[in-house]
Amino acid sequence: MADLPWWAYILAAAVLTHCTIAAVTIFLHRHQAHRAISLHPLVSHVFRFWLWLTTGIVTREWVAIHRKHHARVETPHDPHSPQVVGIQRVLFGGIFLYQREARTKTTLEEYGVGTPDDWIERNCYARFRDVGILLMLLTDVSLFGPSAGLLIWIVQMLWIPFWAAGVINGLGHWWGYRNYELPDASHNLTPWGLFIGGEELHNNHHAFAASAKFSTRRFEIDLGWIYICLLSSLRLAKVHKTPPVVTRREGRLHCDAETLRAVIANRFDITSRFTREVLRKVCREESKRNRKLQSGQRLILQRAVRLVQQESRGLSMAAQRYLQTALALSPRLAATYRAKIRLQAIWDRSTANSDLLLEQLEDWCNRAESSGIEALREFALQVRGYRLIEN
Repeated sequence: MADLPWWAYILAAAVLTHCTIAAVTIFLHRHQAHRAISLHPLVSHVFRFWLWLTTGIVTREWVAIHRKHHARVETPHDPHSPQVVGIQRVLFGGIFLYQREARTKTTLEEYGVGTPDDWIERNCYARFRDVGILLMLLTDVSLFGPSAGLLIWIVQMLWIPFWAAGVINGLGHWWGYRNYELPDASHNLTPWGLFIGGEELHNNHHAFAASAKFSTRRFEIDLGWIYICLLSSLRLAKVHKTPPVVTRREGRLHCDAETLRAVIANRFDITSRFTREVLRKVCREESKRNRKLQSGQRLILQRAVRLVQQESRGLSMAAQRYLQTALALSPRLAATYRAKIRLQAIWDRSTANSDLLLEQLEDWCNRAESSGIEALREFALQVRGYRLIEN
C-alpha cells in the first residue's frame, strides 16, 4: 500500500481516468465504431481489458449505440439527442439513456456488426462485466489504501458516464463553435481536444465521421490523434482515413473531374467557407454602400449571415421570415444566397451521372463569375482550381 502526498493521489486518478478516455476514443470510437484505424491485436485487447476494468462497457453495445446516433442524429430515434430529450437529461442522465438503448435488441443487431465476438468477449467481458469493475476496486484499494483507493475508484466509475455520456453527447450537441454547417446540432466544445482525448472536436467528427483525425483547423489539437500517430510510428496502428485535403491549382479556366471530386469530398467546408467569406463580405458591403438603409435594417443584414449558418439545422418560422426580410433588402445578397443554394444542390445530387454534375458545376462557376459580385467571382475562381489530395 502506497503512502503518497495528496497531490500524488490526484495525479494517479488523472492518469487512470485519462487512460480510460484514450481507450474510449481510440479503441471504441475510431477503431471499432468507425473503422478509421486498425490496431495491433495486442493493443486492441489491452484497451478491451482496461475498459472492462474501468467501465464495464461491452464493445458491441457502445458501438451499436454510437452508430445509431450518427444514423438517426437529432431525431426521436437518436439514443441521446439533447435537441429531442433536453440538455439536462443528457448531461446528467446520459448513462441511463445509454443503458436503455443497450437493452434494445434491434439496435444491437442492426448497428453492432463487426465487433469482437471471441470466447473471452462472450464468456468474460460481456457475461461478467461487473467482475472487472470489482477487480478495479480491489486494485485501487490495495495500491492506494481504503479511503484514497475507494475515492479514486469512484472517480473512475463516474468519469466516462459524465464526460462521454453526458458532456460529449449533451453539450457536444448544444453549445460551442461550428466549423461546418451540418444538418445536426454538433458543436466543437473547445479547439484543444486535450481533456477528453480529442472528443471535444465533435462538429469536426460529425462532418468527417470516418476520419481518424478530429482536428481540421491549424489551431485545433486532437490528443487522440497524437496517440494514434505514436502507435502508427511503432507499427501498432494503421490509419485508414483522415479529413480530405484540398489544394488549389492556379490558372484553371474550366472545371474537371478532379474539381468535382474535391468539391463533393469537401462540401461541408466549402459550404461554411462560402457563408463566412462570400455572404458575410456581401452583407458588409451592402450595409456600407446602401445609405438608404436605416439602422434597424443594417442589423437585419448583419444577422442574416448567422441565420444562413443555422439554416442547415432548420430555422423557425420567425427566423425564416427574418432571413427573407434581409434578402429583400439587398438584391446582391439575395443573388449570393441563391448561388449558395444552387451550389449545394450539385452535391445533393452526388449520385447522379458525373458528367452531368461536372456540367452543372461548370455552369455554376460561369454564372458566379459573371454575376458582377466580386466576392462570388473570386470564390468561383478558387473552386475551379480545387484538387483533392489523396490521404
